[in-house]
Amino acid sequence: MRVVFETKSCTFDAQLNDTLTAKELAQRLPITGVVSRWGDEIYFEIGFKASAAGATMEVEVGDIAYWSQGKCLCVFFGATPASITEKPLPASPVVIIGRTNISPVELKKIQLGEQIEVRLTKI
Repeated sequence: MRVVFETKSCTFDAQLNDTLTAKELAQRLPITGVVSRWGDEIYFEIGFKASAAGATMEVEVGDIAYWSQGKCLCVFFGATPASITEKPLPASPVVIIGRTNISPVELKKIQLGEQIEVRLTKI
């Protein structure tokens, strides 16, 4: 399943994986939220609790994840305040639900407080 994320300053697509959590999210789209930033991670509340099965601390640049503690979607594009290298490290375990190939430079344009929408795409 392909989805598109859209803010005032950046639009990008992502491929969702076949996990239960990704399927739960897809059934609720479109979703809108307000962007928060934590280092080189954006996240936003989605308004519902999804499955936390398969949660991990291992994430890569470009991963899209669900953070059950905050009921949030996260997009990782570089080091976070918890990182000890340039690799992203979440605050607590997340469920990887997809991936984007957009450049981290583009994701850095997304600012705290921007509106964000996630919706299914026909592509």
